[in-house]
Amino acid sequence: MSESSRAFIRGATILALTGIAARIIGAVFRIILAAILGDEGIGLYMYAYPIYSTLLVVSTAGVPVALSKLMAENIALKDYREALRVFRVAFFILTLTGLVITLVLLLGAEFFALSVVRDIEAVYPLLAISPAIFFVTIMAALRGFFQGQQNMMPTAASQLLEQLVRVAFSIFLVLLLLPIGLEYAAAGATSGAAAGGLGGLVFLAIYYLRSRGKLTEAAGEQEKHDPDPVFKIIRRIFSLAIPVTIGGLVVPLISLIDLAVVPRQLQAAGFDLETARALYGQLTGMAGPIVYFPNVVALALSISLVPAISEAYALGNRALIQGRTSIAVKLTVLFSLPSALGLYLLAEPITVLLYNNAAAGYSLAYMSWSVIPLCLYVATTGLLQGLGRPIVPALNMFYGGVVKTVFAWFLTAIPELNVGGAALASVIGIGVAAALNLYHVRRFTGWRGNLRDQVLLPGAAVAGMSVVVYAFYRGVTAFGEPFLTAGRLNAAATLTAILAGVLVYGLALLLSGVLSREELSMIPLVGARLAALARRFRLKQDL
Repeated sequence: MSESSRAFIRGATILALTGIAARIIGAVFRIILAAILGDEGIGLYMYAYPIYSTLLVVSTAGVPVALSKLMAENIALKDYREALRVFRVAFFILTLTGLVITLVLLLGAEFFALSVVRDIEAVYPLLAISPAIFFVTIMAALRGFFQGQQNMMPTAASQLLEQLVRVAFSIFLVLLLLPIGLEYAAAGATSGAAAGGLGGLVFLAIYYLRSRGKLTEAAGEQEKHDPDPVFKIIRRIFSLAIPVTIGGLVVPLISLIDLAVVPRQLQAAGFDLETARALYGQLTGMAGPIVYFPNVVALALSISLVPAISEAYALGNRALIQGRTSIAVKLTVLFSLPSALGLYLLAEPITVLLYNNAAAGYSLAYMSWSVIPLCLYVATTGLLQGLGRPIVPALNMFYGGVVKTVFAWFLTAIPELNVGGAALASVIGIGVAAALNLYHVRRFTGWRGNLRDQVLLPGAAVAGMSVVVYAFYRGVTAFGEPFLTAGRLNAAATLTAILAGVLVYGLALLLSGVLSREELSMIPLVGARLAALARRFRLKQDL
């Protein structure tokens, strides 16, 4: 494995581990928030996020992805001066758009609350979250600067800091404002996004000021040449950024459609406004974050793949493109398959453990199957963006979004399905988008999937894991029932089943030889020992 490929995997690993830590912090935050606010308060809290996410995509306008790609290409060609010029132009664009879109949300909060959410109490969470757009947009520019150099550490550290500040600030304000009213407490919760964004921005700004010297020095030593006009740089940025923006808008727009469709169709199914709000909170505020948790690995791969594939593409190295594609798809499958089945098998126990809410397990059981296509879609989107085809995943998610919306409209209105119908519609829609992405990756790169390593062996390992998970949960429940309270018994059985499943799945992968010794060696902390174990027992040859 080349040093460049090792750097790609290291970068993805750093982002994945930090992302997992941030998601764990976020999960603890949701547990606390659900305990304080309840289903209805969580629903109010979640009302702000589809609108915020949509406007944030407009604000960043796909520029960070374009910045990462263009910087990686220029650095691969050793044109450091042009890489810095691209960053400066992109930074100016993002600062301006961040300011404008923040003002749009601040001044239009009441309009969004009445026209989109159709609940005037949503205005307070919207006002509270609006400053986050400005901070996060500028932070995205600095992250793009480092990602373009395939340095993922600043992005990872800023993500973790952002999450810590967000959670601490949100909980403080929720407790402070809850006596005044539930809508104010929900606003306090959303305001944490602005505090976290500011914290992450300050960290990245300091890191940038201290580390920019190396690239600046390399640019100064470079042989001078006529630079591209600024308008040409802007055109190149937006030729990549606009398709990325369109693609990025599709997901939050689908969330907005859900916001308009799901509560309405739940009422059409016979539920009153308060119950519909609570069910929507269970779907989006409880089941949703759990389902999106495994996506952190795919997101880390996607972020790392944009500059990595861009570098290989700029050098015309087709073999390197195919190799990185194969690694990305394999890792995505190996992580998403057990995650989906584990969430399905333990859906109700997990929601009881996290939220003390058994009802939310119904939504989670349906949504769990979206983990596989969602992870595949996210990872392959990074591949396609790195290849300079950002419009392709955008169109694919649009087609999937149309399918999802149609199914959500009809399935949610079925009383027996209710939010389960909305979750099932998500599985179908994302599945369409992921299948189309895989088709285009195959078409543009010439990559061919490995049925044995990417389907058959992981499938067999997951089947064995499932049996163990079910047996351990039932066994611990039966054994501990006379000695433990219901809550402690569920926690013990769930955590034991998860731990047993992880160990059995990992052992099955090791024995099956799905991962090469070099791939094993890249696993943090234990990789060297696993590779040595594989070599000792001749479990898998090197690449």
